[in-house]
Amino acid sequence: MSEPKRMQQLRNFGIFAHIDAGKTTITERILYYTGRTHKLGEVHDGAAVMDWMKQEQERGITITAATTRVEWRGMQLNLIDTPGHVDFTVEVERSVRVLDGAVLVLDAVAGVEPQTETIWRQADRYHVPRVCFVNKMDRVGADFDACVGSLADKLGARPLVLTRPLGAEGGFRGCIDLLKGETLTWEQEDLGATVHRTAPVGDEVPALEQGREALLEVLADLDDQVAEAFLSGAWPGAPVLAAAIRRETLAGNLVPVLCGTALRNKGVQLVLDAVVDYLPSPLEVPPVHGVHPDTGEAEERRSDPKVPFSALAFKIQQEQGRKLTYVRVYSGTFTGGRLFNSTRRRVEKPAAILRVHADKKERVDSAGPGDILAVTGLKWTITGDTLCDQEHPLLLETIAFAKPVISMAVEPSRSQDEDKLVEALSRLAEEDPSFHQEINAETGQTLISGMGELHLEVLVRRLEEDYNVPVQVGKPQVVHKETVTGSGEGRALFDRTLGEKHHRAEVALRVAARERGAGNQVEFAPGLPELPPALRDAAQRGVEEALLSGVLEGNPVEDVAVRIIAIDAGEDGSEMSIKVASNQAFREACQAAGAVLLQPVMKVRVTVPEDNVGEVIGDLNARRGEIQGMTSERGLAEIDAMVPLHRMFGYSTDLRSLTQGRGTYTMVFHRYDHA
Repeated sequence: MSEPKRMQQLRNFGIFAHIDAGKTTITERILYYTGRTHKLGEVHDGAAVMDWMKQEQERGITITAATTRVEWRGMQLNLIDTPGHVDFTVEVERSVRVLDGAVLVLDAVAGVEPQTETIWRQADRYHVPRVCFVNKMDRVGADFDACVGSLADKLGARPLVLTRPLGAEGGFRGCIDLLKGETLTWEQEDLGATVHRTAPVGDEVPALEQGREALLEVLADLDDQVAEAFLSGAWPGAPVLAAAIRRETLAGNLVPVLCGTALRNKGVQLVLDAVVDYLPSPLEVPPVHGVHPDTGEAEERRSDPKVPFSALAFKIQQEQGRKLTYVRVYSGTFTGGRLFNSTRRRVEKPAAILRVHADKKERVDSAGPGDILAVTGLKWTITGDTLCDQEHPLLLETIAFAKPVISMAVEPSRSQDEDKLVEALSRLAEEDPSFHQEINAETGQTLISGMGELHLEVLVRRLEEDYNVPVQVGKPQVVHKETVTGSGEGRALFDRTLGEKHHRAEVALRVAARERGAGNQVEFAPGLPELPPALRDAAQRGVEEALLSGVLEGNPVEDVAVRIIAIDAGEDGSEMSIKVASNQAFREACQAAGAVLLQPVMKVRVTVPEDNVGEVIGDLNARRGEIQGMTSERGLAEIDAMVPLHRMFGYSTDLRSLTQGRGTYTMVFHRYDHA
């Protein structure tokens, strides 16, 4: 097969959703219907193929993104199943970065949920085309039209309904295919592998006509050929409509919507068809953009096997002492030899190229454009690094990750495990960019930081189970920052003789508050006397180092403007003296400007029965939360609030007690604000 034809028949897509919307259940059906597996693995039984980690099987949730490759209608599909829990959003971020398309799964009862919004923004950032599958149509309270409406209302999307449900809740029996004008039902004796297509009858006929009219109305706004047919009252035909839908989906103008229930084996084949029909091949995505690592000159590489090689490392995984580096190839072909890591400026010697199916590996001979593979033997490469041809270097945009907001102290239960703990934490940090570890200089404690309590709990379990390092943990501590509330000036003199050399410099500067989220700014006042560049740089470095450790508790300082208004270096001025004086002047100015602590404030959405709203709001107020709003629908209330992170420890247990186990909540970092 020629390389262009191989790439035309390739689809790279991921399945994304809020937790418990059914992503992994859909993935397990995809594996079964494509012949990749020969029995269905269920999440609730701990037998899902893609949830291969022990903790995933125990908890019934996805923790790490798992990749596989399946075949459907002659197409090769690279599929990534991602977590839905907010604590593991790093897995979603790096998956969206390297995929060409996405399947967004919605719970037919809940519609668009908080993590759905986060995923949508991530996909917008990387311009990833999407199709949507409304899952769990068999659940009590399922409402297909409300789900479609939430896509438009909450995400600003333009949904295009391609299949409408026949019945709902316990009466859900199949779908109407609006393009082909057929009724679809699934044979349950072979677990939904056989799809029955019949002509609509009875009340299915008006449902088909109404659905087709709505479909044409949406498409006519975007496509002239469809608009002409719409105005003439003619049905353009499935091939014409499918081509128009593909064009507009790839352009990001609309989102095709399907429906079904994966657990009852209905509708999953429609997802596979939509991936083939409406999501792009590597040939249809825009060229990847980067810069030359030496000159900084912008450059782009198209998906062509004959141009220089370039790939992005998007995931590191430690497996039985072996480091696997997952890469997405954007251009060129690699058949062995050396690769250049342009981010680290290191030459790497890959040992093997592997195609991955969950925790199983298959060796392959080469990697070409569009491939998502794992590589062994890379020593220096970490997440976000670019791998390329050394003769034609390219530096791709790296992956941005949220910073940790919660930390706890850990120490080995056995004194002889101290070295093993250091090594294990280093490996975990290499795998997970949202996990940080450090040794506190003042206390000597080892601190680990992550995205939430569950995130850190999973990592501690991995230390014990994967690395055989039992640890003792302290109560999670909130990561604070510092800022100032007003403005103030500081002046510092450094005058000291070290050895035989006298060092003297005096620096004055002004510190002022900036808006939340504005960041830090360091500048020199106009009219400062001319100084050698090295001395000016020393003054700036002194301030920048001081910004890393505030005056109250040694936390990073943010959202301040610093203006250096005077530097008196004299004859004995040196880089060291100016740097130290700048540092001390900054600290004095911060004290004068009213230094305050900042704490992380979380955006919390609580979903509870309407009967429990009063108790839950009272509890949030007791946690110093600010209620932002509330909506009610079908007996459930959604409460939005801003709550300091340190007040949310243990909230899941308290919420279960208040609501008899019926309440749920999600929490994402929103901003730092005054403690």
